[in-house]
Amino acid sequence: MFRAEHAPATIDAARANSRWHRDREEPTGVVGPGALAATASLVAMWPFTSVIAPGGWSLTVLVVILAVVGTGTLVRNLLRRRAAWIGDLATLSAQILVSVAVLTLLVAGDTALFGILPTSTTLTLFGALGAVAWEAVVFGSAPLDPSPALAAVMGAGFAVVAILLDHLLAHRSAVLATLLTGAIGAVPMIITLGDTNVVWFVLFGLLALLIFRYTARRHPESPRRSSTSLAVTVGAAALAATVIVTPLLPVTASLNGNGVGVTVDASLRLGDDLRQPNPVEVLTVAAKGETAPYLRLTTLSRFDGRVWQPDRGDLQSQADGFGAPEWGEDIATEEQNTSIRVLRMSSSWLPVPYPATEVQGLTGSWRVSPENRTLFSRSADAVGNDYTVTSSRLIPTLEQIRAIDAAAPIVDPEAEPVELPGIIAELATDVTAAASTDYDRLVALQNWFRSQFAYSLETPVEEGFDGTGAEAVAQFLEERSGYCVHFAGAFALMAESLGMQVRIVVGYLPGSMTEEKRGSESVFSVTSDQLHSWPEVRFPGVGWVPFEPTASLGVPTAFRAGVTQNGGPGSPSAPAPTTAPQAEETSGPEVDRGEAGNESTGGGELRRLDPMPVLFTAIGIVVLLLLPALIRLVERRNRLGRARRGDPAAAWAELRDTLIDLQLPVSDADTPRVRAAGLVRESGADASALRQLTDAVEQANYARAGEASADLAAPLREVLVQLRHSVDRPTRVRAAVLPRSLYAPRAAEPGLAV
Repeated sequence: MFRAEHAPATIDAARANSRWHRDREEPTGVVGPGALAATASLVAMWPFTSVIAPGGWSLTVLVVILAVVGTGTLVRNLLRRRAAWIGDLATLSAQILVSVAVLTLLVAGDTALFGILPTSTTLTLFGALGAVAWEAVVFGSAPLDPSPALAAVMGAGFAVVAILLDHLLAHRSAVLATLLTGAIGAVPMIITLGDTNVVWFVLFGLLALLIFRYTARRHPESPRRSSTSLAVTVGAAALAATVIVTPLLPVTASLNGNGVGVTVDASLRLGDDLRQPNPVEVLTVAAKGETAPYLRLTTLSRFDGRVWQPDRGDLQSQADGFGAPEWGEDIATEEQNTSIRVLRMSSSWLPVPYPATEVQGLTGSWRVSPENRTLFSRSADAVGNDYTVTSSRLIPTLEQIRAIDAAAPIVDPEAEPVELPGIIAELATDVTAAASTDYDRLVALQNWFRSQFAYSLETPVEEGFDGTGAEAVAQFLEERSGYCVHFAGAFALMAESLGMQVRIVVGYLPGSMTEEKRGSESVFSVTSDQLHSWPEVRFPGVGWVPFEPTASLGVPTAFRAGVTQNGGPGSPSAPAPTTAPQAEETSGPEVDRGEAGNESTGGGELRRLDPMPVLFTAIGIVVLLLLPALIRLVERRNRLGRARRGDPAAAWAELRDTLIDLQLPVSDADTPRVRAAGLVRESGADASALRQLTDAVEQANYARAGEASADLAAPLREVLVQLRHSVDRPTRVRAAVLPRSLYAPRAAEPGLAV
């Protein structure tokens, strides 16, 4: 009779007591999903650092990611006793609110209430920033300059990514989480079609392995050994595939002008590149002053009647320099520094100003050609390089250059003589008949081309002389219309017919000044349609002097007269009268910079390594390492608050997790009273304090509903302090920094028996 009457109560008590044991509940993780979501978000963000220059945007994204996953972990931990849909909805809502508040604080805090509550002004500002970011992405070129607009857009975008990854991993959706991370991270490489980031693919493969192993290890319906083996196998296969397959992907093609815009070879076949319908930015130049220098890739000095052949001199390491100067000590020079960033130009040559004397920022695969002061590599590509070149701007006076005869052509005895059409020599003689010096003859040729010819990309194609051979030059001289290749080729052959040593340069015109600044330097943008060629003539004691015969392009060559009363013939003075059709006189295609050179000191200002990405990464690592300790601290405070209100479930759950953190023995077979006795005996815990806790637990299980316990926070704190003192210092540190209770499978906290 007694047993029958009390059977329901006994069963309810047994069920309530079973809630104290972890092995009766489905194992779930608390920190694992959040930590994996943060890691996956950062892995997805990394490739974007190659298309957006370092700046505040990366800190914004990092803070937003950590705020999102931290909020998710905290809310999910506090609501783990609630129904799953309630916890998910509350977590999602909290993450959205926190991400909005954090993003507002970082980007538009001055327009918000308390810096975090958006106002109408805040929303208007975010709309304007979104429009600016869209314009920068659509019309800009990688790497984009960091800006508040990009910080806002990237922060909002990765807030969404972090929320999705956090919820996918919390629900063990390993495949979807891995696909999302890979898709987001691959976007920059797909759009720009730049070099394959093999390191990122390896890191992504390791992340996939970790995600699959984590979700498989915690799946309650599969044997642990078989799940882990399957996860390791799949992850290893994915990692092997990324390492083997990704280097073979065709990532050097051009897509909508966003990939490699121009491929420059050692020839004068520039017409196709110049006729591109949509020119793209191929490189940027940072230099002092309002104009940038011409940049050369290579030179061509051997002509066989059909084509000009590139110069192939000996190559030497960068440490050996660019060779001895070709100019004498009486020639005034001005040192200058030019920083060059190649964005979308594929070539075995690097663009450099002339005459280059030193280069910094390149790998050893780039070699120096002293013959023409260029940089060449048999294995590397120009695209993606960022370097600084020191060069000497030559400033001979007009008297000096007129007093020197141009060097005679070098005749190769083994080469077959080239017979040129008669019109070339005839026109050269007629145009220069009034000049008395070689320099004046060359200036007369330059002025004749610039004043009597027209620039056209279509005429050579329509008339059938779009080439560099002698016959094409003759037809160009008759049509008097063409582009830089024809002007340079005709000038070179005419100058050679006058007995001068000449060569043709392939390179780029000075770019257009932008509003961007790098320190005291202005930044110039060079586009694909500024690919150019021009002739040079060698003057002994001065070196190779460039000329600009192409009509309507570039800056024609003219030198200034010198005066002796201000320090000798090498001192430049006021411009002398010249027949060159120009508004500003220069020493060659490189535009005169006035007094800009006086601002340089020593080797000039070189680009410095931006420490911000390294700093942000270090901060992110520190925050991730401290995140478990922070979550555990918040959890402990929450439980102590509930214990103060007489909640024995919270008090006993904190005691159990502390034992796990301190690596003290915990057995699910022990009742609370047996466990308390063991702690008194083995760890020296206070018996009376533990008795208060065990009495409260037993009362919660067997007493009538509604009877509350007294304040349990004080005895709980006393027991926790004694347990910490019972272990050594390293164990206490590990328990605080990396609490094991957050990673171990966790049961729901017990409630009162009904």
